[in-house]
Amino acid sequence: MVIVFVLVIPMVVALMGVLHWYVWRRLVRDTTAPGTLWRRMGTTVFVAGPAFMLTAFLGSWAGLPFGLVRVLSWPAYLWVAVALYLLLGVLAGEVLRPALTWLLRRRATRASATAQAPATEPVTVPDGTPASLPADPPAADTGVAAPAHLSRRMFAARLVGGAAAAVAVGTVGYGTYGVLRGPRVKRVTVPLAKLPRSAHGFRIAVVSDIHLGPVLGRGFAEKVVATVNSTQADLIAVVGDLVDGSVGELRSSVEPLSALRARHGAFFVTGNHEYISGAEQWTEHVQELGMKLLANQRVELPAFDLAGVNDVTGEDHDDGPDLAAALADRDPSRTSVLLAHQPVFVDEAVRHGVDLQLSGHTHGGQLWPMNYVAELANPTVAGLERYGDTQLYVSRGAGAWGPPTRVGAPSDVTVVELASLQA
Repeated sequence: MVIVFVLVIPMVVALMGVLHWYVWRRLVRDTTAPGTLWRRMGTTVFVAGPAFMLTAFLGSWAGLPFGLVRVLSWPAYLWVAVALYLLLGVLAGEVLRPALTWLLRRRATRASATAQAPATEPVTVPDGTPASLPADPPAADTGVAAPAHLSRRMFAARLVGGAAAAVAVGTVGYGTYGVLRGPRVKRVTVPLAKLPRSAHGFRIAVVSDIHLGPVLGRGFAEKVVATVNSTQADLIAVVGDLVDGSVGELRSSVEPLSALRARHGAFFVTGNHEYISGAEQWTEHVQELGMKLLANQRVELPAFDLAGVNDVTGEDHDDGPDLAAALADRDPSRTSVLLAHQPVFVDEAVRHGVDLQLSGHTHGGQLWPMNYVAELANPTVAGLERYGDTQLYVSRGAGAWGPPTRVGAPSDVTVVELASLQA
Protein backbone atom coordinates (compact mmCIF):
# COMPACT_ATOMS: atom_id res chain seq x y z
CA MET A 1 0.00 0.00 0.00
CA VAL A 2 2.80 2.40 0.93
CA ILE A 3 4.64 1.58 -2.32
CA VAL A 4 1.51 2.33 -4.38
CA PHE A 5 1.06 5.58 -2.47
CA VAL A 6 4.67 6.61 -3.08
CA LEU A 7 4.41 5.84 -6.80
CA VAL A 8 0.97 7.25 -7.49
CA ILE A 9 1.13 10.53 -5.57
CA PRO A 10 4.06 12.01 -7.58
CA MET A 11 2.30 11.09 -10.82
CA VAL A 12 -0.92 12.74 -9.70
CA VAL A 13 0.94 15.85 -8.52
CA ALA A 14 2.79 16.07 -11.85
CA LEU A 15 -0.44 15.76 -13.83
CA MET A 16 -2.14 18.39 -11.70
CA GLY A 17 0.86 20.66 -12.18
CA VAL A 18 0.69 20.36 -15.95
CA LEU A 19 -3.06 21.04 -16.03
CA HIS A 20 -2.71 24.07 -13.76
CA TRP A 21 0.12 25.43 -15.90
CA TYR A 22 -2.00 25.02 -19.02
CA VAL A 23 -5.00 26.83 -17.53
CA TRP A 24 -2.73 29.56 -16.07
CA ARG A 25 -1.16 30.07 -19.49
CA ARG A 26 -4.52 30.57 -21.18
CA LEU A 27 -6.20 32.62 -18.48
CA VAL A 28 -3.30 34.65 -17.09
CA ARG A 29 -0.26 34.73 -19.35
CA ASP A 30 -2.20 35.13 -22.60
CA THR A 31 -4.43 37.88 -21.22
CA THR A 32 -2.04 40.09 -19.24
CA ALA A 33 1.19 41.94 -19.84
CA PRO A 34 4.38 40.92 -18.00
CA GLY A 35 4.93 42.62 -14.66
CA THR A 36 1.39 43.95 -14.32
CA LEU A 37 -0.68 43.68 -11.17
CA TRP A 38 -3.25 41.48 -12.92
CA ARG A 39 -0.60 38.95 -13.91
CA ARG A 40 0.83 38.85 -10.40
CA MET A 41 -2.63 38.39 -8.88
CA GLY A 42 -3.58 35.66 -11.35
CA THR A 43 -0.33 33.82 -10.81
CA THR A 44 -0.78 34.02 -7.04
CA VAL A 45 -4.21 32.38 -7.33
CA PHE A 46 -2.84 29.56 -9.47
CA VAL A 47 -0.06 28.91 -6.97
CA ALA A 48 -2.16 29.21 -3.81
CA GLY A 49 -5.00 26.99 -5.08
CA PRO A 50 -2.88 23.87 -5.66
CA ALA A 51 -0.93 24.57 -2.48
CA PHE A 52 -4.14 24.50 -0.43
CA MET A 53 -5.20 21.32 -2.26
CA LEU A 54 -2.02 19.41 -1.47
CA THR A 55 -1.90 20.59 2.13
CA ALA A 56 -5.53 19.68 2.83
CA PHE A 57 -5.41 16.33 1.01
CA LEU A 58 -2.27 15.20 2.79
CA GLY A 59 -3.01 16.94 6.08
CA SER A 60 -4.99 14.17 7.77
CA TRP A 61 -2.56 11.54 6.55
CA ALA A 62 0.33 13.61 7.90
CA GLY A 63 -1.37 14.07 11.26
CA LEU A 64 -2.27 17.75 11.10
CA PRO A 65 -4.81 18.85 13.75
CA PHE A 66 -8.39 18.37 12.57
CA GLY A 67 -9.18 22.03 13.22
CA LEU A 68 -6.43 23.10 10.84
CA VAL A 69 -7.52 20.56 8.22
CA ARG A 70 -11.04 21.99 8.46
CA VAL A 71 -9.75 25.53 7.84
CA LEU A 72 -7.64 24.42 4.88
CA SER A 73 -10.32 22.22 3.35
CA TRP A 74 -12.73 24.98 2.39
CA PRO A 75 -10.45 26.85 -0.03
CA ALA A 76 -8.81 23.60 -1.12
CA TYR A 77 -11.98 21.77 -2.13
CA LEU A 78 -13.66 24.82 -3.62
CA TRP A 79 -10.57 25.30 -5.76
CA VAL A 80 -10.92 21.70 -6.97
CA ALA A 81 -14.37 22.51 -8.34
CA VAL A 82 -13.35 25.90 -9.76
CA ALA A 83 -10.26 24.40 -11.40
CA LEU A 84 -12.37 21.68 -13.04
CA TYR A 85 -14.69 24.19 -14.68
CA LEU A 86 -11.85 26.55 -15.58
CA LEU A 87 -10.23 23.64 -17.40
CA LEU A 88 -13.46 22.82 -19.24
CA GLY A 89 -13.90 26.49 -20.12
CA VAL A 90 -10.36 26.78 -21.45
CA LEU A 91 -10.80 23.64 -23.55
CA ALA A 92 -13.98 25.09 -25.02
CA GLY A 93 -12.06 28.31 -25.65
CA GLU A 94 -9.56 26.45 -27.81
CA VAL A 95 -12.38 26.15 -30.34
CA LEU A 96 -13.92 29.58 -29.83
CA ARG A 97 -10.80 31.75 -29.69
CA PRO A 98 -9.51 31.09 -33.24
CA ALA A 99 -12.98 31.70 -34.66
CA LEU A 100 -13.30 34.93 -32.69
CA THR A 101 -9.84 36.11 -33.78
CA TRP A 102 -10.71 35.38 -37.43
CA LEU A 103 -13.94 37.38 -37.17
CA LEU A 104 -12.12 40.33 -35.61
CA ARG A 105 -9.41 40.20 -38.28
CA ARG A 106 -12.00 40.06 -41.05
CA ARG A 107 -13.90 42.98 -39.60
CA ALA A 108 -10.72 45.03 -39.27
CA THR A 109 -9.75 44.22 -42.87
CA ARG A 110 -13.10 45.43 -44.16
CA ALA A 111 -12.88 48.60 -42.09
CA SER A 112 -9.35 49.26 -43.40
CA ALA A 113 -10.43 48.71 -47.00
CA THR A 114 -13.29 51.16 -46.60
CA ALA A 115 -11.03 53.79 -45.06
CA GLN A 116 -8.40 53.49 -47.83
CA ALA A 117 -10.83 53.62 -50.81
CA PRO A 118 -9.88 56.66 -53.00
CA ALA A 119 -12.27 59.56 -52.64
CA THR A 120 -13.20 61.69 -55.66
CA GLU A 121 -13.63 65.43 -56.20
CA PRO A 122 -15.82 66.88 -58.96
CA VAL A 123 -14.05 68.94 -61.64
CA THR A 124 -15.18 70.48 -64.92
CA VAL A 125 -13.49 69.55 -68.19
CA PRO A 126 -13.33 71.93 -71.17
CA ASP A 127 -16.48 70.54 -72.81
CA GLY A 128 -18.40 71.28 -69.60
CA THR A 129 -18.93 67.64 -68.59
CA PRO A 130 -18.49 67.04 -64.84
CA ALA A 131 -15.83 64.52 -63.96
CA SER A 132 -14.05 63.25 -60.87
CA LEU A 133 -10.46 63.16 -59.85
CA PRO A 134 -8.99 61.11 -57.01
CA ALA A 135 -8.46 62.91 -53.74
CA ASP A 136 -5.12 62.98 -52.00
CA PRO A 137 -3.63 59.47 -51.74
CA PRO A 138 -3.75 57.76 -48.35
CA ALA A 139 -0.85 58.29 -46.01
CA ALA A 140 1.96 55.78 -46.17
CA ASP A 141 1.75 52.65 -43.96
CA THR A 142 3.07 53.59 -40.52
CA GLY A 143 3.63 50.02 -39.35
CA VAL A 144 0.62 49.78 -36.97
CA ALA A 145 -0.77 46.59 -38.56
CA ALA A 146 1.21 44.18 -36.41
CA PRO A 147 0.31 45.85 -33.08
CA ALA A 148 -3.32 45.91 -34.19
CA HIS A 149 -3.13 42.17 -34.94
CA LEU A 150 -1.70 41.52 -31.50
CA SER A 151 -4.43 43.64 -29.96
CA ARG A 152 -7.10 41.54 -31.64
CA ARG A 153 -5.48 38.34 -30.35
CA MET A 154 -5.27 39.77 -26.83
CA PHE A 155 -8.88 40.92 -27.02
CA ALA A 156 -10.04 37.45 -28.07
CA ALA A 157 -8.00 35.82 -25.29
CA ARG A 158 -9.43 38.18 -22.69
CA LEU A 159 -12.99 37.73 -23.90
CA VAL A 160 -12.78 33.94 -23.89
CA GLY A 161 -10.79 33.78 -20.65
CA GLY A 162 -13.12 36.19 -18.88
CA ALA A 163 -16.15 34.22 -19.98
CA ALA A 164 -14.56 30.94 -18.84
CA ALA A 165 -13.70 32.39 -15.42
CA ALA A 166 -17.15 33.93 -14.94
CA VAL A 167 -18.95 30.73 -15.89
CA ALA A 168 -16.67 28.61 -13.67
CA VAL A 169 -17.09 30.80 -10.60
CA GLY A 170 -20.83 31.18 -11.17
CA THR A 171 -21.33 27.45 -11.66
CA VAL A 172 -19.39 26.55 -8.53
CA GLY A 173 -21.10 29.27 -6.52
CA TYR A 174 -24.58 28.08 -7.44
CA GLY A 175 -23.62 24.42 -6.99
CA THR A 176 -22.22 25.14 -3.53
CA TYR A 177 -25.35 27.02 -2.52
CA GLY A 178 -27.38 24.00 -3.61
CA VAL A 179 -25.46 21.76 -1.21
CA LEU A 180 -25.30 24.10 1.78
CA ARG A 181 -29.02 24.86 1.76
CA GLY A 182 -29.61 21.16 2.45
CA PRO A 183 -31.05 18.27 0.43
CA ARG A 184 -34.47 18.41 -1.18
CA VAL A 185 -37.06 15.65 -0.86
CA LYS A 186 -37.53 13.37 -3.85
CA ARG A 187 -40.39 10.87 -4.03
CA VAL A 188 -40.39 7.56 -5.89
CA THR A 189 -43.06 4.85 -6.00
CA VAL A 190 -41.86 1.25 -6.30
CA PRO A 191 -44.44 -1.47 -7.06
CA LEU A 192 -43.60 -4.84 -5.48
CA ALA A 193 -45.43 -8.00 -6.50
CA LYS A 194 -45.21 -9.79 -3.13
CA LEU A 195 -45.95 -6.79 -0.94
CA PRO A 196 -49.24 -7.32 0.96
CA ARG A 197 -52.05 -4.81 0.69
CA SER A 198 -51.55 -3.86 4.33
CA ALA A 199 -48.13 -2.37 3.48
CA HIS A 200 -49.32 -0.38 0.45
CA GLY A 201 -47.94 3.14 0.81
CA PHE A 202 -45.19 2.20 3.29
CA ARG A 203 -42.57 4.96 3.07
CA ILE A 204 -38.82 4.58 3.47
CA ALA A 205 -36.68 7.72 3.72
CA VAL A 206 -33.41 6.85 1.99
CA VAL A 207 -30.44 8.92 3.19
CA SER A 208 -26.98 8.34 1.76
CA ASP A 209 -23.59 10.02 1.44
CA ILE A 210 -23.98 12.77 4.01
CA HIS A 211 -20.19 12.96 4.32
CA LEU A 212 -19.90 14.88 7.57
CA GLY A 213 -16.25 15.85 7.92
CA PRO A 214 -13.89 18.81 7.64
CA VAL A 215 -16.23 20.69 5.27
CA LEU A 216 -19.79 19.70 6.14
CA GLY A 217 -20.35 19.76 9.87
CA ARG A 218 -22.97 19.98 12.60
CA GLY A 219 -25.05 22.68 10.93
CA PHE A 220 -25.39 20.59 7.80
CA ALA A 221 -26.32 17.51 9.85
CA GLU A 222 -29.13 19.50 11.45
CA LYS A 223 -30.50 20.42 8.01
CA VAL A 224 -30.44 16.79 6.90
CA VAL A 225 -32.24 15.64 10.04
CA ALA A 226 -34.89 18.34 9.64
CA THR A 227 -35.45 17.31 6.02
CA VAL A 228 -35.70 13.61 6.85
CA ASN A 229 -38.05 14.14 9.78
CA SER A 230 -40.28 16.41 7.70
CA THR A 231 -41.10 13.46 5.44
CA GLN A 232 -42.71 11.59 8.38
CA ALA A 233 -41.50 8.35 6.84
CA ASP A 234 -42.34 4.96 8.34
CA LEU A 235 -38.66 3.93 8.29
CA ILE A 236 -35.32 5.67 7.75
CA ALA A 237 -32.52 3.92 5.84
CA VAL A 238 -29.04 5.46 6.14
CA VAL A 239 -27.13 3.62 3.42
CA GLY A 240 -23.51 4.50 4.13
CA ASP A 241 -20.84 7.17 3.77
CA LEU A 242 -22.06 9.06 6.78
CA VAL A 243 -18.65 10.49 7.73
CA ASP A 244 -15.15 11.46 6.67
CA GLY A 245 -13.19 11.41 9.89
CA SER A 246 -12.89 9.67 13.23
CA VAL A 247 -15.46 9.53 16.00
CA GLY A 248 -13.26 11.78 18.12
CA GLU A 249 -13.12 14.43 15.39
CA LEU A 250 -16.78 14.32 14.43
CA ARG A 251 -18.62 13.48 17.63
CA SER A 252 -20.25 16.91 17.80
CA SER A 253 -21.00 16.98 14.07
CA VAL A 254 -22.98 13.71 14.10
CA GLU A 255 -24.82 14.40 17.36
CA PRO A 256 -27.92 15.85 15.61
CA LEU A 257 -28.51 12.44 13.97
CA SER A 258 -29.80 11.19 17.31
CA ALA A 259 -32.94 13.20 16.55
CA LEU A 260 -33.93 11.09 13.52
CA ARG A 261 -37.47 9.85 14.03
CA ALA A 262 -39.60 7.25 12.24
CA ARG A 263 -42.31 4.78 13.31
CA HIS A 264 -40.08 1.76 12.68
CA GLY A 265 -36.81 3.53 13.50
CA ALA A 266 -33.61 4.38 11.61
CA PHE A 267 -31.31 1.69 10.18
CA PHE A 268 -27.67 1.99 9.13
CA VAL A 269 -25.26 0.10 6.87
CA THR A 270 -21.63 0.93 6.28
CA GLY A 271 -20.22 2.65 3.21
CA ASN A 272 -16.69 2.67 1.87
CA HIS A 273 -15.84 5.87 3.74
CA GLU A 274 -16.67 4.30 7.08
CA TYR A 275 -13.83 1.84 6.48
CA ILE A 276 -11.51 4.74 5.69
CA SER A 277 -12.62 6.51 8.88
CA GLY A 278 -12.67 3.55 11.28
CA ALA A 279 -15.67 1.28 10.72
CA GLU A 280 -15.51 -0.48 14.09
CA GLN A 281 -15.75 2.80 16.01
CA TRP A 282 -18.50 4.13 13.79
CA THR A 283 -20.68 1.03 13.88
CA GLU A 284 -20.63 1.32 17.66
CA HIS A 285 -21.26 5.05 17.69
CA VAL A 286 -24.22 5.06 15.28
CA GLN A 287 -25.96 2.68 17.66
CA GLU A 288 -25.30 5.10 20.48
CA LEU A 289 -27.02 7.72 18.31
CA GLY A 290 -30.12 5.53 18.16
CA MET A 291 -29.70 3.92 14.75
CA LYS A 292 -30.02 0.16 14.32
CA LEU A 293 -27.02 -1.45 12.65
CA LEU A 294 -27.61 -4.03 9.95
CA ALA A 295 -24.24 -5.74 9.54
CA ASN A 296 -25.08 -8.70 7.30
CA GLN A 297 -28.34 -8.97 9.21
CA ARG A 298 -32.07 -8.59 8.70
CA VAL A 299 -35.12 -7.65 10.69
CA GLU A 300 -38.62 -8.97 10.06
CA LEU A 301 -41.06 -6.10 9.82
CA PRO A 302 -44.81 -6.81 9.78
CA ALA A 303 -45.05 -6.71 5.96
CA PHE A 304 -41.55 -7.39 4.62
CA ASP A 305 -37.99 -8.32 5.52
CA LEU A 306 -35.41 -5.55 5.77
CA ALA A 307 -31.81 -6.72 5.29
CA GLY A 308 -28.52 -4.85 5.31
CA VAL A 309 -24.98 -5.79 4.29
CA ASN A 310 -21.57 -4.34 4.97
CA ASP A 311 -19.99 -2.38 2.14
CA VAL A 312 -17.87 -4.31 -0.35
CA THR A 313 -14.83 -2.29 0.82
CA GLY A 314 -15.08 -4.25 4.05
CA GLU A 315 -13.63 -7.26 2.24
CA ASP A 316 -10.21 -5.62 2.64
CA HIS A 317 -10.83 -5.45 6.40
CA ASP A 318 -12.21 -8.98 6.89
CA ASP A 319 -15.64 -7.42 7.27
CA GLY A 320 -17.20 -7.80 3.83
CA PRO A 321 -20.83 -8.25 2.79
CA ASP A 322 -22.55 -11.60 3.35
CA LEU A 323 -26.02 -11.56 1.87
CA ALA A 324 -26.49 -15.29 2.35
CA ALA A 325 -26.10 -14.83 6.11
CA ALA A 326 -28.41 -11.83 6.11
CA LEU A 327 -31.18 -13.74 4.32
CA ALA A 328 -30.69 -17.14 5.96
CA ASP A 329 -33.85 -19.01 6.98
CA ARG A 330 -36.19 -16.31 5.70
CA ASP A 331 -39.56 -16.99 4.16
CA PRO A 332 -39.04 -16.43 0.39
CA SER A 333 -42.73 -15.61 -0.07
CA ARG A 334 -42.21 -12.35 1.83
CA THR A 335 -40.98 -9.18 0.16
CA SER A 336 -37.29 -8.44 0.79
CA VAL A 337 -35.75 -4.96 0.85
CA LEU A 338 -31.95 -4.74 0.97
CA LEU A 339 -29.75 -1.86 2.13
CA ALA A 340 -26.37 -1.95 0.35
CA HIS A 341 -24.18 1.09 -0.09
CA GLN A 342 -22.82 0.41 -3.57
CA PRO A 343 -25.06 -0.25 -6.61
CA VAL A 344 -22.61 -2.90 -7.87
CA PHE A 345 -23.95 -5.24 -5.21
CA VAL A 346 -27.14 -5.62 -7.24
CA ASP A 347 -25.73 -8.68 -9.02
CA GLU A 348 -25.57 -10.46 -5.67
CA ALA A 349 -29.06 -9.22 -4.83
CA VAL A 350 -30.42 -10.69 -8.07
CA ARG A 351 -28.84 -14.07 -7.32
CA HIS A 352 -30.53 -14.14 -3.92
CA GLY A 353 -33.95 -13.07 -5.18
CA VAL A 354 -34.05 -9.67 -3.44
CA ASP A 355 -37.07 -7.61 -4.50
CA LEU A 356 -35.63 -4.11 -3.92
CA GLN A 357 -32.11 -2.83 -3.23
CA LEU A 358 -31.58 0.69 -1.88
CA SER A 359 -28.13 2.22 -2.49
CA GLY A 360 -26.13 5.44 -2.76
CA HIS A 361 -22.37 5.88 -3.30
CA THR A 362 -22.44 7.50 -6.76
CA HIS A 363 -23.60 11.02 -5.80
CA GLY A 364 -25.20 10.99 -9.24
CA GLY A 365 -21.76 12.00 -10.49
CA GLN A 366 -21.84 15.14 -8.24
CA LEU A 367 -19.95 17.39 -10.69
CA TRP A 368 -20.92 17.20 -14.35
CA PRO A 369 -19.41 15.66 -16.48
CA MET A 370 -18.19 13.21 -13.81
CA ASN A 371 -21.51 11.38 -14.12
CA TYR A 372 -20.11 9.81 -17.29
CA VAL A 373 -17.15 8.52 -15.28
CA ALA A 374 -19.52 7.18 -12.60
CA GLU A 375 -21.44 5.29 -15.29
CA LEU A 376 -18.30 3.29 -16.08
CA ALA A 377 -18.13 1.87 -12.56
CA ASN A 378 -21.79 1.56 -11.56
CA PRO A 379 -24.76 -0.22 -13.13
CA THR A 380 -27.03 2.68 -12.15
CA VAL A 381 -25.82 6.17 -11.29
CA ALA A 382 -29.13 7.56 -10.04
CA GLY A 383 -32.78 6.61 -10.03
CA LEU A 384 -34.79 3.40 -10.29
CA GLU A 385 -33.93 0.53 -12.64
CA ARG A 386 -34.82 -3.15 -12.87
CA TYR A 387 -32.35 -6.03 -13.04
CA GLY A 388 -34.21 -9.27 -13.59
CA ASP A 389 -36.74 -9.56 -10.78
CA THR A 390 -34.80 -7.12 -8.61
CA GLN A 391 -35.36 -3.37 -8.61
CA LEU A 392 -32.49 -1.05 -7.72
CA TYR A 393 -32.91 2.50 -6.49
CA VAL A 394 -29.80 4.70 -6.23
CA SER A 395 -29.96 7.99 -4.34
CA ARG A 396 -27.77 10.94 -5.38
CA GLY A 397 -27.02 11.46 -1.70
CA ALA A 398 -27.68 14.21 0.81
CA GLY A 399 -24.21 15.74 1.04
CA ALA A 400 -21.05 15.93 -1.03
CA TRP A 401 -17.54 14.55 -0.91
CA GLY A 402 -14.57 16.84 -1.54
CA PRO A 403 -15.99 20.08 -2.93
CA PRO A 404 -19.24 21.00 -1.15
CA THR A 405 -20.62 21.50 -4.64
CA ARG A 406 -23.00 19.73 -6.98
CA VAL A 407 -23.53 20.46 -10.66
CA GLY A 408 -26.17 18.55 -12.59
CA ALA A 409 -26.73 16.16 -9.66
CA PRO A 410 -28.78 17.88 -6.93
CA SER A 411 -28.67 16.35 -3.45
CA ASP A 412 -31.73 14.57 -2.15
CA VAL A 413 -33.40 12.58 0.57
CA THR A 414 -35.59 10.10 -1.29
CA VAL A 415 -38.90 8.89 0.04
CA VAL A 416 -39.41 5.45 -1.50
CA GLU A 417 -43.08 4.55 -1.30
CA LEU A 418 -43.78 0.84 -1.59
CA ALA A 419 -46.84 -0.08 -3.64
CA SER A 420 -48.71 -3.38 -3.45
CA LEU A 421 -50.02 -4.78 -6.69
CA GLN A 422 -52.95 -6.15 -4.68
CA ALA A 423 -54.11 -2.68 -3.63
